[in-house]
Amino acid sequence: MVAGGLEALVLRRGPAVRCSGAWETVHGHIEPGEAPVAAALRELAEETGLTPIRLYNLSRVESFYLHRLDQVALIPCFAAVVDPTAATRLSAEHDDARWLPIDRAATEVAWPRERRALADVAILLAGGEAGPLDDVLRVDLPG
Repeated sequence: MVAGGLEALVLRRGPAVRCSGAWETVHGHIEPGEAPVAAALRELAEETGLTPIRLYNLSRVESFYLHRLDQVALIPCFAAVVDPTAATRLSAEHDDARWLPIDRAATEVAWPRERRALADVAILLAGGEAGPLDDVLRVDLPG
């Protein structure tokens, strides 16, 4: 949340990785035995160097067909609120990052599932918190 409203961090895929040049939000895989919340925190740290102040369950699970493995992956969606003064540190997967207003970020990301998640963020966290849904959607952070 910034003075002008909610913003989302979008990351551009680097030239040596899959989907080179595509803009995306933080996402990744859940490792065997890893809880979804732990995976979300790990991916956020790995891809951006950021640690959330608050984390929200968007009450959305997307599915994705991995045709090479002939598997369907279920992807729980989260929204992390971070310190607006924190510096973003990109991983080797990405070569650029931009903070954009939510509606603009939704036009930049390549995956429709990310557009849907950003639309949910705009609705659920419009006031910076989840209002009357906060007690259900806010995830307790470790530590």
